[in-house]
Amino acid sequence: MRTTDPMSFGTRLDPGRLSIEDGDRLQRMRTALQAPGRPALVDATGRQIELPDPVFRLLCHVVEQVSAGRAVQLFPEHELVTTQAAANLLGVSRPHLVKLLEAKEIPFQKVGTHRRIRFADVAAYARKRAEERRKVMGGLTREIQEAGLYDL
Repeated sequence: MRTTDPMSFGTRLDPGRLSIEDGDRLQRMRTALQAPGRPALVDATGRQIELPDPVFRLLCHVVEQVSAGRAVQLFPEHELVTTQAAANLLGVSRPHLVKLLEAKEIPFQKVGTHRRIRFADVAAYARKRAEERRKVMGGLTREIQEAGLYDL
């Protein structure tokens, strides 16, 4: 497995770096992807290639995000990332991430003396943390409503 630092990973699409022509192409793609039917790729010989559903949905999502001015970065799920990269992805400090790793909250492996984390495990932890937050916020909202302190 390859170790990747997401700040240097080659599949980052930053809308701020698009040329005017690329921005125009992006808007035409967005329109085409929203039209009825299924757009297809056309190869150099003019032959149409239909996109598989998962690829089509991913392409739609990427185009929407970039059109909205958000950068997009793709990672293979098996990709190993550094502790700093994982901390950046989770929005925590590297020392805090190391504590999570040592507490076995997130699986990791050692490569020499360095800890490496699979991107899929970082993403799974982020989803778990988001779900826990939703539950806590839902409980707080219910308590506030039951106390009559929240006016619908």
